[in-house]
Amino acid sequence: MQNEIKQAQRIVVKVGSSTLTYENSKLNLNRIDKLVRDISNLKNQDLDIIFVSSGAIAAGQGKLRLNKIDRSIPEKQALASIGQGLLMKTYQKLFSEYGYEAAQILLTQNDLNDRKRYLNSRNTINQLLKYNVVPIINENDTVAVKEIKFGDNDTLSALVSSLIDADLLIMLSDIDGLYTTDPRENQDAELISEVEDISTVESAAGGSGTERGTGGMATKIEAAKIATKAGIPMIIANGKQDKVLTKIIEGKEIGTTFLAEEGLPSRDKWIAFNMAVEGELIVDSGAVKALQESGSSLLACGIIETKGNFSAGDVVDVFDQSGTKIGRGLVNYAQREVEQIEGLQSDEIEEKLGYQAYDEVIHRDNLVLSI
Repeated sequence: MQNEIKQAQRIVVKVGSSTLTYENSKLNLNRIDKLVRDISNLKNQDLDIIFVSSGAIAAGQGKLRLNKIDRSIPEKQALASIGQGLLMKTYQKLFSEYGYEAAQILLTQNDLNDRKRYLNSRNTINQLLKYNVVPIINENDTVAVKEIKFGDNDTLSALVSSLIDADLLIMLSDIDGLYTTDPRENQDAELISEVEDISTVESAAGGSGTERGTGGMATKIEAAKIATKAGIPMIIANGKQDKVLTKIIEGKEIGTTFLAEEGLPSRDKWIAFNMAVEGELIVDSGAVKALQESGSSLLACGIIETKGNFSAGDVVDVFDQSGTKIGRGLVNYAQREVEQIEGLQSDEIEEKLGYQAYDEVIHRDNLVLSI
């Protein structure tokens, strides 16, 4: 694994709010400078670095010298608009001192849900890398209400890694890695150096790490699921450690490494990770066998039940009768239509609906298994 890490060419680096700011939410300029210097050192080795940075809301709060209290969505949006500008001004100044330009990219989940906007985002990042510019990515917290309430940059960094076919995702936190239990509460907690099967360590994840961040170890585990299924290894390391990025790329064993699975094709990654799931299909054992063993499309005859209120072109999850998820795909028919044709043979669809747009409910090319 260390050889693969040393050979990584395209690397996504994510850093959390607690690493970038002090307890009073003001920017920790000394640590940011060291981080920028570390990234610039990797750039000097002709590596592509994509930087996912949290901290906009915390920085805005620190700038206005506001106390740490629960705030409304409009307040958080306003603070993000102040803090994001402050962050970028700081990043651009420091990167320029080390000979590099930095560019801001603000994304929402909708940018990755829509196939055209997904590809446009990918093309923009790739072009910036060709210009040897450091893309600095954050959620667009000033407009994305749902992202502020439920989202986090851990997930975003994994989605960005999948988007641009990264070789490695490094997640810098205020903790050394994943432990067997929370080391803040249990002095006997042990660092887990390598994870092959994520399901074996999910119980070790807790809640949000600090008041200044939205994520915790639980969100990092979810991010690891996305990255590793996309064929990208992920490392959690302590962002306070001096030259931590350089040490990782040199092959030193630092933090917790999540081993990658076999990667998915680009379109499959978009379907699997970026689109909102609008419903469910329950299928019989014959359909499960055909999907898993024969690589077949999902036909109406194998569907037992539908859940949700989805439209044609939406993403749905596919489950067997025991409740095990089989996969995820784009449906050719709306929920009300599937409900009418479930259990029917393909040549019976037109008689039932009065038309037949497709033979398949989900075509094999639009179906991703084992998600």
